[in-house]
Parts: sequence; structure tokens; C-alpha cells
Amino acid sequence: MRSRTFRGAVAIMALTTAALIGTAGSALACHSDDNRPHPTPGKATPCAEGTDLSQSDVDFKIVKNRLNISKVNEGVTVKRIVVIGGDDGFNDYTPGAKGLEKAAPWNDLRAPFSRNGRQADIEKWYLCGTKTKPTETTKPSTKPTETTKPSAPATSETSVSPASTTAPAVVPAGNESGTGGGLANTGFDNMWLVWIAALLILGGGGLLALLKFRRKASE
Repeated sequence: MRSRTFRGAVAIMALTTAALIGTAGSALACHSDDNRPHPTPGKATPCAEGTDLSQSDVDFKIVKNRLNISKVNEGVTVKRIVVIGGDDGFNDYTPGAKGLEKAAPWNDLRAPFSRNGRQADIEKWYLCGTKTKPTETTKPSTKPTETTKPSAPATSETSVSPASTTAPAVVPAGNESGTGGGLANTGFDNMWLVWIAALLILGGGGLLALLKFRRKASE
């Protein structure tokens, strides 16, 4: 009889102990009223090597104990957002998971509850992800395009010179000693020959007239 009673008492104590441990575990469990993060007890784990981002890589504001990230800089990809506060752990957000948008904006991010059941203030937050340099665009050249000037046509070594036309010398007006006919004046005065010819013609004519008159008279 005593043996059964002892065994029953041990069983009750075991059940009670298990219930107390479970209650204590529930009381100590990290939790949040936001269903988007993963509430994690203990100290926050750092970013993987080479994935640390700076708060200056995003545009953000903290309003009424809520973190609001409105924009991510060019070339930055956020893969993890950690919000720390209180005495019971941190909220671990993953963009694109558990209802959190994959791209900014991300609003109303918060720390988990403290052990007293109150919303903890945000003490610290950080980002993990990747960052690349923005692609540089090549500026178009402002130098005007040079046009190729046409080359001068090749000239033959035996090129023919154009025929030159020489105008005849013009005899000045009033030059009575000229020979006429557009011939150049050589300086030889031949007007006396003209007078001699005229006298011979007149003399010959007079002689013929005289001979004709005498013939008529003799008849």
C-alpha cells in the first residue's frame, strides 16, 4: 500500500515539475506582436562575412518606436534586417519572407517584447546584404566629326597650255604715215610713192587726151 502511494506521489511530482518547466520556458520565450519577423532569444547574430551594410545605404526614419525604411540606394540589395531591443532577444526580418515585401518600403519594423510583456524600445538595428557600384555610363564625344576633304585631281605632266590669241596692234587715229590694213608701222614713210603714181596717172591721161585732139584736128 505504501509502495503504491509513494509511486503515485513521484508521478505527481514529475508531472508538476514538467508543467513548471514548460511554463517557465513559455515565459522566457521571445515573442512579438508582428508576425513578419522571426523572434529570436539571446544575442543577435552578426551578418555573414562581407555582407554588412551601412544605415546610410537606405533612407529611414524611426517614428514612435517603429523603424520605417522607405528607399534603398542604387546597387544595394537588403537580405536581412535585424531589430534589437528589450531583454529577451531580437526580431530577424527577411525581405520576401513571411509576408514582408521583397523590396522597400518596409514599415513598422520593431523589436520583440520584453520579458515583462511590454513592447521593447529599439536599441539597435542593422542590415545585411550586398552592394555593387552603379554602372557608369559613357558620355558621348562632343568633338565634331571631321569630314575628309576631296583631293585635287591629278594633273598630267604633259598638260597642254591653252592657245593664246594675240590681238592685232591698233593703229592710233591720225597716223597718216601708216600703211593701213592693220599692219604694224615699221617707221618707213612711203607717201611720196603715192604722189608719184598719181602724177603719172594724170600725166598719162593728159597725154592721151592731147593725142586724140590732134588726130581729130588733122582729119
